[in-house]
Amino acid sequence: MPSREHRLATSVLVVGTGGAGLRAAIELTEAGTAVLAVGKRPAVDAHTVLATDGISAALATADPDDTWEQHAADTLHESGLLADPRAVQHVARNAGQAIHDLERFGMRFDRQADGRIDQRGFGAHTYRRTAFTGDHTGLRLQRVLRAHAARLGVPLLSTCYVTRLLVDGGSVFGAYGFDLVDGSRYLIHADAVILAAGGHTRIWRRAAARRDESTGDSFRLAAEAGVRLRDPELVQFHPTGLLAPENAAGTLVGEAARREGGGLLNNLGERFLDRYDPVRMERAGRDLVARASYTEIAEGRGTPAGGVWLDLSHLPRETILTRLPDVYRTLLDLQMVDVTCDPFEVAPTAYYSMGGAQVRPEDNGTDVDGLYVVGEAASGLHGANHVEGNALLELLVHGRSAARAAALYSARLTNQRRSLGAVRDAEADVDRVLTAGGRQNPRALQREVRDLVTEHAGVVRHEAGLRAGLTRLEDVEDRAGDLYVHTDISGYQDLAHAFDLRSAALAARATLECALERRESRGSHQRSDHPGPDPALRVNLLWSPTEGVRRAVVPPVPTDIAALMRDVPADGKWLE
Repeated sequence: MPSREHRLATSVLVVGTGGAGLRAAIELTEAGTAVLAVGKRPAVDAHTVLATDGISAALATADPDDTWEQHAADTLHESGLLADPRAVQHVARNAGQAIHDLERFGMRFDRQADGRIDQRGFGAHTYRRTAFTGDHTGLRLQRVLRAHAARLGVPLLSTCYVTRLLVDGGSVFGAYGFDLVDGSRYLIHADAVILAAGGHTRIWRRAAARRDESTGDSFRLAAEAGVRLRDPELVQFHPTGLLAPENAAGTLVGEAARREGGGLLNNLGERFLDRYDPVRMERAGRDLVARASYTEIAEGRGTPAGGVWLDLSHLPRETILTRLPDVYRTLLDLQMVDVTCDPFEVAPTAYYSMGGAQVRPEDNGTDVDGLYVVGEAASGLHGANHVEGNALLELLVHGRSAARAAALYSARLTNQRRSLGAVRDAEADVDRVLTAGGRQNPRALQREVRDLVTEHAGVVRHEAGLRAGLTRLEDVEDRAGDLYVHTDISGYQDLAHAFDLRSAALAARATLECALERRESRGSHQRSDHPGPDPALRVNLLWSPTEGVRRAVVPPVPTDIAALMRDVPADGKWLE
């Protein structure tokens, strides 16, 4: 047993302190259920703060004809019919409650002149239904949830890296991990666990997530616990992420830059969107613009750094300073570029994990008793396309419903399961990594994973590339067995990198193998060797480390919802 081990016990353990985790912890605390929330970064600065668009809900404050059924129909239509209709209906039906709960916690949405919540119209929504707080809804949401959790006295551990969920006989009974600062261990016993540790977009070289976020932790923890991953190949790419500096590669330049008239140029100076969507040009949807940029780069018309140019210099300076202040400030801070005078390089960047753990649609439970997965770590809502405003909504609805189910599960237990063998295995796993005396640097291998996934499973994929990616991944996996981990006075970040590498490799394998199996183009998943959708592949792909890929039938869309599904014109709407 490690010399320093904190032994804790609670009714429900929440892994992750972003929006989904905090919403679950709040619901549990308000219900009188003991909860502990742990995370590997401060809750005030979780990935949720980067979300800008808003929270979609059919409140009908802007358009009185809006209904939750239409919201569900829009979401299903945009998903390429890969979303679970039951999950979509559950989220859309409970969206209004999510907004009302937020207001009770202290959220102050932008308002119309008559005092009602204002709502924006976004591309895939029939009606204006996205509630917002300026262009920083995610930041405000995280602050409100954090403040309310503090008022309730929710206990938070912000330096705990969870290495393994503890499972025995098909039931979860807690988690094991270590402290990122002093290396001490945590053995946390819990009746139920809610996993809310984000997606896997950081396994691409350029990602909207920051370096220690979205590394695939949830994918690995769930898969190793016995949960199948569903559709991990379905990832949305944003067309305009920065290329430099290297430590900020993937930082988003919001859709507003294109909406205000920004032009995308190749290395010939051409506004190349004219070849792909001559009517909407840069105002076309994210997926089309990302594919267009990818094609220009792949065919040799990109910049020397591997991107395209985004040019705002033709816009009035006043427009940039008043309508695009964040873009202006970001480029000055990161690159010392004045966008009122000069173009800058951008490229498609991994933006959102639409796949994730396979969960029940009504409560986000899994095949492992007592284990629930929420937020971007889960799957079912998005299918092959993420609709604007549904991501923040998802974490709110999931957090509430999973918390209620976990509390009920805990209350009904007649005994607390324990397994000394499972605990010893978790301890030994960390010991092996910490004392390894190999030759491979975990951070260097992480970069190799990001490079191979970017090259072989980017915006557009094909069979030969995916197979080459799997071959390269096998080499990385082999060398990952020969790691060395260095710890010093600065903490145990290197140990965290070793487990991040394990998560990234598992998430990469799941993504590559499922992308290979999905021999079609549907939504954000694009195959150059299979350019159209295949009706036979209107299925979910389930993946596990032991079984590989298998297919699962998507439940049918209810007839009343199907009757509302149609293409939605994007004219006059926000793109982001």
